[in-house]
Amino acid sequence: MESAAARPGPVLTAASVLPEDAGRAALVARVHDPEVDGPCVAAVRGEQVVDLTAIAPTVSDLMERDDAVTVVREAEGRRTWRLEELTRAPSGRRDVPHLLAPIDLQVIKAAGVTFARSLLERVIEERTGGRPEQAAQVRARVQELVGGALDGIRPGSPEADKAKELLVSEGLWSQYLEVGIGPDPEVFTKAPVLSSVGTGADVGVLGASVWNNPEPEVVLVVDSRGRVRGATLGNDVNLRDIEGRSALLLSRAKDNNASCAIGPFIRLLDDDFRLDTVRSLDIDLRVEGMDGYVLHGSSSLREISRDVLDLVAAAYGRHHQYPDGFVLFTGTLFAPTEDRRTPGEGFTHEYGDIVRISSPLLGTLVNTVVTSEQATPWTFGVGALMRNLARRGLL
Repeated sequence: MESAAARPGPVLTAASVLPEDAGRAALVARVHDPEVDGPCVAAVRGEQVVDLTAIAPTVSDLMERDDAVTVVREAEGRRTWRLEELTRAPSGRRDVPHLLAPIDLQVIKAAGVTFARSLLERVIEERTGGRPEQAAQVRARVQELVGGALDGIRPGSPEADKAKELLVSEGLWSQYLEVGIGPDPEVFTKAPVLSSVGTGADVGVLGASVWNNPEPEVVLVVDSRGRVRGATLGNDVNLRDIEGRSALLLSRAKDNNASCAIGPFIRLLDDDFRLDTVRSLDIDLRVEGMDGYVLHGSSSLREISRDVLDLVAAAYGRHHQYPDGFVLFTGTLFAPTEDRRTPGEGFTHEYGDIVRISSPLLGTLVNTVVTSEQATPWTFGVGALMRNLARRGLL
């Protein structure tokens, strides 16, 4: 990925990041406050962002409270910020208040290959060995042999077993098909605790990657008891060339500096925003290049192969606990095949791309693509958070 001396940053406003029905939503934010040189848990109430850190020192603590919605809607805060000022703050500046990823101590998990359409693209990555110049030819062959054979199949069902037998006999079985239609979903750790970036920040693509794309997803926010407490948006940046060489390179492909974007806010479940609402969320994607290139895409949880609670159960239960809760990327059906650089090689990011992931009920997550090596280094970890909260008398 080439770099440039200067690049235009995204122009954000309060209106551009808020959900359409923000007045009815219980929204949680995290704010970097230079006065305390650390993060604050906050509630978004119209144009005001209210500091709730004295009540809940971490977002993880807030998610554990049964009265979280009431706290977010009604609790008095130590101070307030104007949302407009937070959204317009320059990315990476620690001397001005700005929005952070709205999670903190939660483990960042991700479910992969949860949509049939993107499932076939994973198979194509594998068959090409991560070489984009072979993608078009392999895609045509896979579509010819598999086509719509997987449409409507419930993972782990007898129908899925029959489909597996057929594909094995044709020499087309894949590890991606195993997690796509088999009994067990793919659930992996996407990024370390506290490493995700928020709206307005740079998002990182490993400099060595030549075939990559954004992955717009709904992210579930789950407490330590396995309860889904809310949802937000995420970009599970995907390096197709690296994972395509070997699925054992998943960590290399997925976990890099600034490679996980989450935000802009957590929307808590309440009477107006239920789990069934989450199950029907639509997500839109827009990528704007410095060269004028524009890519549109969309994804809908209505097309997911596994129910979101089945994905949560695969991550949490007697087999695995999360004392501080976790968040779970639910996967995407978006896999761009439109050529950008060279005919037949499909889409890949360019330096300076502005990525907008939006949903009417969750708002808009906006990030600018750089290499992971160029992104602001991650320096504020769990130890730094604990020391900061202790200095502020919050522990």
